[in-house]
Amino acid sequence: MLQACLNGARSPREHFHLPVRPEELAAAAAAAVEAGAQDIHLHPKTPDGADSLDARVVGPTVRAVRAAVPGVAVGVTTGAWTLTEPQHRIAAISAWTVLPDHASVNWHEPGADDVAATLLDRGIAVEAGIWSGTDGDERFTRSPVRDRVQRVLAEVTDRTARGAPTTAEALLQRLRHVTAPILLHGESAGAWPVLALAAQRGLDTRIGLEDVLQLPDGDIAPDNATLVAAATKIA
Repeated sequence: MLQACLNGARSPREHFHLPVRPEELAAAAAAAVEAGAQDIHLHPKTPDGADSLDARVVGPTVRAVRAAVPGVAVGVTTGAWTLTEPQHRIAAISAWTVLPDHASVNWHEPGADDVAATLLDRGIAVEAGIWSGTDGDERFTRSPVRDRVQRVLAEVTDRTARGAPTTAEALLQRLRHVTAPILLHGESAGAWPVLALAAQRGLDTRIGLEDVLQLPDGDIAPDNATLVAAATKIA
């Protein structure tokens, strides 16, 4: 499975085609799916580009994207940078009126178990974010909801092309006892080598402006669809 990660916690200043508004994310999702993406991950944003879990932001965003890619699962972030306190994230999720198909929860962040349980109670699938260089894998092993997640997002935080594959192998080794499907991905210069490794291992992976702004040849990608098209040639 190839997931398109459309924007991430980036500012629109970082890329001229970073989708922010619901209509921009809808167009980006449709183009990414046409290019070969099978799943969508996005960060709902306020008009100034700040990530938000507010129902007034999440609802219109999910509704617009889902209409643009009918039948394709649409997921959002619940990263701690959106709302620092876990109880505030839980309250925001509880207030959602339009529910995404899945949401990512980073297990090294405080309150991950409770945030995930809230999502599951609302019928929203959970992607368990396990970052290299953190104790997220150890926390996930002890989690009471570890057997209920849809997949594990194995995120390689080593941003170097040379080091990322080695870091990815080490992370996969730490996750060897996980029974859920694993989506392996990298970021920055490490994104493409890690994507190639995921393809070799037969693992799910992802690509998009959240993870990398450059194509494999080093050129700046004009949009998400171009990144997805490049990824399909590798994966």
